[in-house]
Amino acid sequence: MKAVIRRGTQLVEDELAEPVPGEGQALVKTLVCGICGSDLHALHYLDHMIGLTRRAGGMETLDPTKDVVFGHEFCAEVLDYGPGCAGTLKPGTRVVSVPAAFGPAGSELVGYSNLFPGGFAERMVLQEALLLEVPNGLDAERAALTEPMAVGEHAVAQAPLTPQTVALVIGCGPVGLSVIAALKARGIGPVIAADFNPHRRQAAEALGADVVLDPGQHSPHERWEALDVPATLASYSAAQLMGRAIRDAVVFECVGVPGMLQQLIEKSPPTAKIIVVGVCMESDTIEPSLAINKQLSLNFVFGYSPEEFAATLHDIAHGTRDVTPLMSGTVGRSGVADAFKALSGGGAQIKLLVDPGQA
Repeated sequence: MKAVIRRGTQLVEDELAEPVPGEGQALVKTLVCGICGSDLHALHYLDHMIGLTRRAGGMETLDPTKDVVFGHEFCAEVLDYGPGCAGTLKPGTRVVSVPAAFGPAGSELVGYSNLFPGGFAERMVLQEALLLEVPNGLDAERAALTEPMAVGEHAVAQAPLTPQTVALVIGCGPVGLSVIAALKARGIGPVIAADFNPHRRQAAEALGADVVLDPGQHSPHERWEALDVPATLASYSAAQLMGRAIRDAVVFECVGVPGMLQQLIEKSPPTAKIIVVGVCMESDTIEPSLAINKQLSLNFVFGYSPEEFAATLHDIAHGTRDVTPLMSGTVGRSGVADAFKALSGGGAQIKLLVDPGQA
């Protein structure tokens, strides 16, 4: 089969051996697969990513010096099954799945595995038990965005939201946009969104963000007081003494660059809850005393549960979670390398999809 393969730090088109489903596994045809920000980083720094994952107690199965086929945001079509399968979903059924499969060494991430090629290949092996049928006539392109949108669903599910919450989303790439969509699906507002990129600000507005700002022109932290959130310790103390109504602030950090946490600790209002969704791959420095004085909470989140993944698919399929503002087009195998460059360049593209069956 044909695939786009990470070989060293290059993306190359090549032939791979046909995958064979094992016990409890399905063989599927990839219809379309999104390019994730983690793929962009992994192209050049996969060894660093694996090192950090292992230090956290994660998988020991991926060798970054060997070939890897990326792609974990996919929609596929069932072709066949391995032994021991129920075969409930008939061949031809369109499916999505949490990108995991079980090999001899245990659970592996499809798309970050030497054994299980991801969605940049024409065919994949997935666990039958994790397959979800795409419902309600949803097209493959939107179904493939279940995975990245589930990241926002999980981040918002971990936040202490109330009807009085004012939410601030820093960074409106795919992760930040998925957070905005999950917030608006819960009726949270106002939601403030900040990004330097005008195309991403436009997408944030389309997803329902109530206030959309260019942080190069206006600090999003200037809005707190007008929204009944005391912006400083002095204002907070005065509001408490006067019995003034106080709204709570939840800040979603969706950028993941050094210095961002310290900036949010300095600028966020007292008692704010900071949900860290952006993945910073470098060492960083914060001043804990500032966070202590302001009684801030830092909550680091990652991934999603199978239940959150399924709920996200349902919401997309039934029109309660819009993914259209994220979609920037589809490329074939020959366009993947250029798509990586475009997405890394901070231009108009937000989410590009790969059709591995197209040259």
